[in-house]
Amino acid sequence: MNTIRYAFGDSSLGPFVAALSPRGLACVAFDAGLAELEARFPDADLVEDQAALAETIGKLSVLIDHPENDAALTLDLQGSDFECRVWNALRDVPAGTTTTYGEIAAQLGVPRQAREVGEACAANRLAVVVPCHRVVKKDGSISGYRWGVRRKRKLLEREHSARLLQPAAVPPHGMAAS
Repeated sequence: MNTIRYAFGDSSLGPFVAALSPRGLACVAFDAGLAELEARFPDADLVEDQAALAETIGKLSVLIDHPENDAALTLDLQGSDFECRVWNALRDVPAGTTTTYGEIAAQLGVPRQAREVGEACAANRLAVVVPCHRVVKKDGSISGYRWGVRRKRKLLEREHSARLLQPAAVPPHGMAAS
């Protein structure tokens, strides 16, 4: 039987749970408890282990407040081949930017499968780590988010602000680099 270790954390966007398989981080979910983990991992032996996941919980709390940073976590993406392709494509979307379901579908070579991309986003088990919050509708409006549109909007605002506050790579003409 596969053992999944889990722990609870708190963040500025609310409580969350993180679950770690032997292969890596397998779940990060807001407002989730043991019942949700049991449903997601029905064949696993679930073990609460706050001490073993303390560092991971800390990294996730920082990532939630600063989603523009890389938490350098090993991931265990558990999904269909298509879902994993979508999730990997999402990980390439730079913080502070957005993409659309159609753009991801086109990037994957299946331009008529925008709806399926949306379904893969909805199946994402790794909130913030696999940044499905960076996907918006074709018209640029914010669509649904598994963990709430309010959280999605807040994550996008944080990323946008962080991107705007980055120092310029080349100083403006006439100014010395500091």
